[in-house]
Amino acid sequence: MRAGLFCCGLFAAVLLLPAAAFAGPALLFEASSGKVLYAEDVDNLWHPASLTKIMTAYITFEALRDGKLKLDDKISCSEAAMNEPPSKIGLPLGAEISVDLALKALIVKSANDVAVMLAEAVGGSVDGFVERMNTTARRLGMTRTHYVNPNGLPADGQVTTARDLAKLSRAVLRDFPQYADLWAMPDFLIGKRRLASHNSLLRSFDGADGLKTGFICDSGFNVVASATRDGTRLMAVVLGEPSSSDRAVRAASLLEHGFQTYGWKTFFNPTDINSLPLDKDAKPVISIRDSVVSWGCGRHQKTNASLKARKLRARAVRAKRRKQKSIAKGSLATKTSQAGLPQGNPAKAVRMAPSQ
Repeated sequence: MRAGLFCCGLFAAVLLLPAAAFAGPALLFEASSGKVLYAEDVDNLWHPASLTKIMTAYITFEALRDGKLKLDDKISCSEAAMNEPPSKIGLPLGAEISVDLALKALIVKSANDVAVMLAEAVGGSVDGFVERMNTTARRLGMTRTHYVNPNGLPADGQVTTARDLAKLSRAVLRDFPQYADLWAMPDFLIGKRRLASHNSLLRSFDGADGLKTGFICDSGFNVVASATRDGTRLMAVVLGEPSSSDRAVRAASLLEHGFQTYGWKTFFNPTDINSLPLDKDAKPVISIRDSVVSWGCGRHQKTNASLKARKLRARAVRAKRRKQKSIAKGSLATKTSQAGLPQGNPAKAVRMAPSQ
């Protein structure tokens, strides 16, 4: 639903944002009050991808709060966790890490294997954890969200909305402020490896302090981005961008626009995430795979065959050149041998010839 509430504010946002930015839903709001500064298609269903891990972290934080886990407790890598596809930290079967390190891997690296490890540790099983995810979503008022797994890997039934993600993101910051530094980490160390966040705004946008990115082919590039300036924290939900750079540009544009217009927008607009009218024309979940610029998806998938053909042709050309050089080298060696010159490197033989 496009927010006709903001009149010239909306017009300013349209001027500020690039045309490609309107591929998917978006929501800009003030974190503490939930006041909406910009809204677009916020009730359309969308695959959350790794934004799912915000809920996984929320429930892990609850377990820590309730004393069911401690940060220095060890959790182990099961066969199910080990077999999860990337992004992952790639632990072998039975390997252990602390809950503290697991949370960093979950949030910063977006590790799918670690999400399963935490789910098993907190919920007893992945199914038990997913049930708790859905119960928690209902408690937080996420009325159009349903979870199937704890990491956001492709699943038809795993859906959410920009509005619901905003409710979840506000809740995790409000209920567990002691873990705010985790969402703001641009990288972390695991052993001697330094693993970086996919959230490029943490390294490039003034005041950026969170929160989480997500990507699968069907949903495109998503982010819940957060930034704080002069005591004001704004958050932007951006879904369905065709590339990681487009995702960063749109989120940064929304946040910058919000900081520039925050004063008068909040003065004239009382609408918050909960009071924003539900879009009666909200659309069901779709796949945007064909427009995504990433290996294995859409445009790049269609060009993979031609790319492979080009690589094969280039390889054949290099092989032919090596063969020609080898033949030339052998021919020269034969000639130098017949002339009584030293054999081996033909160039060396030629250089040595005048001195003999």
